[in-house]
Amino acid sequence: MWQQVVKHRFIITFGVFVLWMLFFDQNNMMEQYKLRSQLNDLVDEKEYYEKEMHKAQQEYDELFTNQESLEKFAREKYLMKKDNEDIFVIVPEDD
Repeated sequence: MWQQVVKHRFIITFGVFVLWMLFFDQNNMMEQYKLRSQLNDLVDEKEYYEKEMHKAQQEYDELFTNQESLEKFAREKYLMKKDNEDIFVIVPEDD
């Protein structure tokens, strides 16, 4: 029995090493999976915020380069009006 263990000591050592790395090490397979999942979530979040930043930059550029869009924004957002106009705000009733 001991002769077979001594004869296959490298295979046994390699097996123990693989088991240790898969389950007991600080960087085991479950931790790697969790970190990979977290990385994918963060990459998706980064892409979302980059799209939102691009959209906000386009709205900003349009707002401050076009006088008509600035007027439309002021009228809709802040209910601004010209001197000879009346504004009627319609608020829907909650049922």
